[in-house]
Amino acid sequence: MPLLTITDLQKAYISPEGSQTRIIDIPHFEMEEGAQIALRGGSGVGKTTFLNLIAGILGADSGRIVVSGEEMTALSESGRDRLRASHIGYIFQTFNLLPGYTALENVMLGMMFGKGIDAGFAQHLLERVGLGDRMGYRPSQLSVGQQQRVAVARAVANRPRLVLADEPTGNLDYHHANAAIALVREICGENNAALLTVSHDAEVLGQFEEATDFAQVNRA
Repeated sequence: MPLLTITDLQKAYISPEGSQTRIIDIPHFEMEEGAQIALRGGSGVGKTTFLNLIAGILGADSGRIVVSGEEMTALSESGRDRLRASHIGYIFQTFNLLPGYTALENVMLGMMFGKGIDAGFAQHLLERVGLGDRMGYRPSQLSVGQQQRVAVARAVANRPRLVLADEPTGNLDYHHANAAIALVREICGENNAALLTVSHDAEVLGQFEEATDFAQVNRA
């Protein structure tokens, strides 16, 4: 059984004027355990919406999303939250770190909604991403590249089976972008986590064996 299976997934938005615009129409998509897939697409084509549907942050209008044998689309909002916490890691484009907490606390807070806080593992992850000497720093005291590495550590803190990365290098320069995506791929590989990345950056996409146009997946 694939780790992720999507069937007949649809999502539309209603404009203030009342018109409906379909942004997601995906007949079929699947990922095997440990796979690393990149989807290419520009702004406004529905890539973030697609990831948010997989993560259960958004509810689908119709269709099925099955993650690790559980149907995300059949769950309540709280049920989707639990499934996400136990099986999915998410690297947001804007990182979404909590400004009042240290790097270590940000990683540990992500663990609260999963299997429980493991301070030792959180410290190990920050050391793994090169921030062993920055654990007590708050986001404002870290560079953008360092914040991104905290976000990577937080995304894998619950040992997820699937990691979603939404334009994970969008706020980084060329050098840091290449290093960051290499780190994400390496850590996912070490933990046998599947990785689904969406991006418009040709340099980032070039690090994957193959990048698929999102338009080939999404008919909307």
